Amino acid sequence: MPPRRLDQEKLRSALDAQLVALDEPPFDGPASVLADACVSAVLTAYDRGLKPEREAGRFAVRHLLEALAEKAPGRTVEVRVPPYAAVQCVEGPRHTRGTPPNVIETDPRTWLELAVGRLTWSEAMAKGAVHASGARADLSGHLPV
Repeated sequence: MPPRRLDQEKLRSALDAQLVALDEPPFDGPASVLADACVSAVLTAYDRGLKPEREAGRFAVRHLLEALAEKAPGRTVEVRVPPYAAVQCVEGPRHTRGTPPNVIETDPRTWLELAVGRLTWSEAMAKGAVHASGARADLSGHLPV
């Protein structure tokens, strides 16, 4: 199943709302980098001790989860980042019903930091920021995306 494409108008609106909340000018770059700019703006909000705008956070998380699913296609591991999104990824045995045997769950900030390489898998695990269950619930070989 191909990942859903992010709605460019809604993404731009969310990014601009985040930039306004950061007292920065609206985005004026090309549409091809909107999602990456949104990730950057959300991480900037976290860095400044601010709570990111909900829609900007949602788009940033979804964008990087979809990048993970493209980089490591499969249905063996489910990665959950509540309240925003979840994806299945990584090749291997596939489950068909119920909760998958390999589940990873983390918060939005930790996911973004893992996905862009600011935080390593082992660091996140050591500080308890990632909950992973199952023999294949390890993304260290797939991060950063």
